[in-house]
Amino acid sequence: MDTFTLLNEIVSYCQTHADEVIVKKYARYFKDGQEGYNAYGLSTELIQAKLKELNSDETMTIGLLMETAPALLRSGKQEETFFVLLLVEKRLKKLTAEHFDEISRWFEYGITNWAQCDTLCAKIIPWFFIQKLVPLSRLKTWYTSSFRFQRRAIAVPLIKLLKTTNDYTPIFDLITPIMLDPERVVHQGLGWLLREAWKKQPDQTEKFLLLWKDKSARLIFQYATEKMSEEKRLCFKREKNKD
Repeated sequence: MDTFTLLNEIVSYCQTHADEVIVKKYARYFKDGQEGYNAYGLSTELIQAKLKELNSDETMTIGLLMETAPALLRSGKQEETFFVLLLVEKRLKKLTAEHFDEISRWFEYGITNWAQCDTLCAKIIPWFFIQKLVPLSRLKTWYTSSFRFQRRAIAVPLIKLLKTTNDYTPIFDLITPIMLDPERVVHQGLGWLLREAWKKQPDQTEKFLLLWKDKSARLIFQYATEKMSEEKRLCFKREKNKD
């Protein structure tokens, strides 16, 4: 199989099985339709069936996927992006440090909503750090990204790394530069990470939260304190005289 064949096979499959009913069903999970949700409307069963077929093809290499990924991501279609992500997930052991740079560029022409971002962050990005293919510090290059989902992707992959260490200082140091990020999607990602961190290391996490309770967006704290008791949550309420 070559890039042209793979691209056309996926696109044709999506077009053939498009279902507007499914599009409308899932569109409500994307805020005001402004988060890049543009779908054909394939059912989970149809996606899984095609993935099984494609994964059984011995010519489906990581090189082929990396070559084809830009065209599929640029389409803006939800399913085309998910085919890329899920096919790469099956080939994690073939990834190298150089692939991290390629995947970093995916935010330039794709990854336009939280579902795409979080799938990438859960299934692919952590692998580079867990396997020590690249240092965690590589995420620092994303601080100044003009793409809000790339900045969200600084925090969300760290969730999988929480169980690999008891010292969260490097994790908290890494997210410190984005604790004042203006974007809601970044706030959600940070809050999610901090909520999960609190479950495992409450003392460390609470100290970090106290540093930011009067500075960072309240949405971060809404997420981060979600599992705390009401009494505990009050400790992280912004002081009235603070902006």
